[in-house]
Amino acid sequence: MLKKYDYHSLKEEERQQLVTRNTDPNNAIQDVVQDIIQQVRIQGDTVLREYAEKFDKVQLNKLFLDTDDIDDLAATIQRDQQRALEIAFQNIHRFHSTQLKRERTVETMPGVKCWREIRPIEKVGLYIPGGSAVLPSTLLMLGIPARIAGCKEIVVCSPPQSNGKINGFVAYCLKLLNIKRIYLVGGAQAVAAMAFGTQSIPKVDKIFGPGNQFVTKAKSIIQGLTNVSIDMPAGPSEVLVIADESANPAFVAADLLAQAEHGADSQAVLVATSTAMVDAVNTQLEIQLTVLPRKELASRAIENSYAVTVGNLQEAIQFSNEYAPEHLILETDQWESLTRHISNAGSVFLGHLTPESAGDYASGTNHTLPTSGYARSYSGVSVDSFVKKITFQHINETGLQQIGSTVEILAELEGLQAHKNAISIRNKQV
Repeated sequence: MLKKYDYHSLKEEERQQLVTRNTDPNNAIQDVVQDIIQQVRIQGDTVLREYAEKFDKVQLNKLFLDTDDIDDLAATIQRDQQRALEIAFQNIHRFHSTQLKRERTVETMPGVKCWREIRPIEKVGLYIPGGSAVLPSTLLMLGIPARIAGCKEIVVCSPPQSNGKINGFVAYCLKLLNIKRIYLVGGAQAVAAMAFGTQSIPKVDKIFGPGNQFVTKAKSIIQGLTNVSIDMPAGPSEVLVIADESANPAFVAADLLAQAEHGADSQAVLVATSTAMVDAVNTQLEIQLTVLPRKELASRAIENSYAVTVGNLQEAIQFSNEYAPEHLILETDQWESLTRHISNAGSVFLGHLTPESAGDYASGTNHTLPTSGYARSYSGVSVDSFVKKITFQHINETGLQQIGSTVEILAELEGLQAHKNAISIRNKQV
């Protein structure tokens, strides 16, 4: 069950140790990933097939599925399942479609006009995790904003199943998104393939998607090696639940387990205003764990998780801001008074009837979020993640007269005479 800590008994270094996660102290993960990246860069498709046999236990004749394969697989799922994916698609699209906004032109001084225009990133790569759980919802979360942004080429990679295919749910999402090919590559090797390009897989400009520590490390390394950017570091999933006396321990336990079942390296943190609440949640964890199909994974994650007791909700928010959780749930009647104090979180779920799983699937917000404390400086995926904003400016004769002397003086004081002359030579002609 959850290990228990008292907020007031923790020293500063102990508190910092609690909020630190997903470290690779011996560089074991980094060394493995660097080797994978190098092999993919040199050998391309050949080594991708070898990795599929090694990691996914499948021999692949080709590294992708096309429209006919996708249509056949999509047809295998039931109508109620198709409808659920359609509703999720609609809600996610509705929320993200409001994010593509044209900005107004600003006249900074008479005759000097400046503005920004949006352009889509032309080629994007979407990594859809597989392994112990296949996540069609992640394909919707990445593919929908990419489509809204207008990206010209969307490359999708996901690990193959044992039959050398993908499941019908991912296939149906591909159809909803009008994506006609998926590449059967997983792990760090998928990230490398999209970054460098292979005989089968196109090189992209930006890579998106969550994954395990190997995928996360690969994205970080790739960003330093190439001109390919990434959405954010997004590794093992995590949740922090703040609960006071108004919380329902069964709800709290359910929310903790919803993250724990992602994998043994996930983390579920409870910050409670009393030890009685922690004890009640631990009791519920024992009850609910027994019926989970993935109870072994969830149990291991819970063993790596913990609870912190605080004196009040303000201290709870303070600890949460230090932790900077991917998902933050406020299971308290007083959530409205707390939201303005939240400074670090990927996505926030308010009140007793707002489980994180709603955001994972169908409420409309994006579930590709920063983990490992990166919520201090990163936002979750949005349409903005798939576009560039280019600045423009235009100066007429009046504007040149207005701004000219200012630029000349500033260029001169910096010792950049050619900069000054670019203004001066024009002033002589108008």
